[in-house]
Amino acid sequence: MRPSLGLSAVSAAVAWSAPALAPVVPAVAAALGVPRRVEGETVTLTFDDGPHPRGTPAVLDRLQAAGAHATFFLIGEQVQRDRGLAREIADRGHAIAVHGYRHRLALRVAPRALRRDLDRAHEVIAAATGAEPRLYRPPFGVFSLALVAEVRRRGWEPLLWTHWGRDWARDATPESVAGLVLDGLTAGDVILLHDADDYSEPGSWRATVGALDLVLPRLTARGLLRRGVRI
Repeated sequence: MRPSLGLSAVSAAVAWSAPALAPVVPAVAAALGVPRRVEGETVTLTFDDGPHPRGTPAVLDRLQAAGAHATFFLIGEQVQRDRGLAREIADRGHAIAVHGYRHRLALRVAPRALRRDLDRAHEVIAAATGAEPRLYRPPFGVFSLALVAEVRRRGWEPLLWTHWGRDWARDATPESVAGLVLDGLTAGDVILLHDADDYSEPGSWRATVGALDLVLPRLTARGLLRRGVRI
């Protein structure tokens, strides 16, 4: 009986953690029904982890100067610290999405605690921004089976990404971030960047802002910049 129980435990663990591969294995994302692309003639710029008192305003100013619109996946606890800045994101015409109340790995959170986190995140973000967010991306892009089911039950739309700049890393530079973002980029792709450093390398938002100075003109020249369209 013991070997059988051991095999069952391993199988359960694999089933629980398999969705975590979705950000790096497109086939897993497809099997879960979690999109990595937004079909259309432009790309979708997304920013995680904000709002941030310095990173977010700098990103907003770059976007406004380029006439670009993006999707901001907000963290509830950061919104509570600066509700006015969260509202400014919405007032500037950007899409508001949920990234959770706390920035925690879903695989380490019990289903009941996940539900509470999503409830609290939605309540805080909606109240601060005046928006009704229906788009969701988990911290680290990591889903559990329970989280996938809960997001679907709420009628939310999950979204991952096709390109990320690794702008959270210690060695990130504007040039390295821009290079990763632009490599093989085509219409419909989703770009993941971060306008905050509360859960990453301190000051990493500066690499993001510098990268936008390189990326936005290229997107404009190629006709890939999303303007005035909210998802």
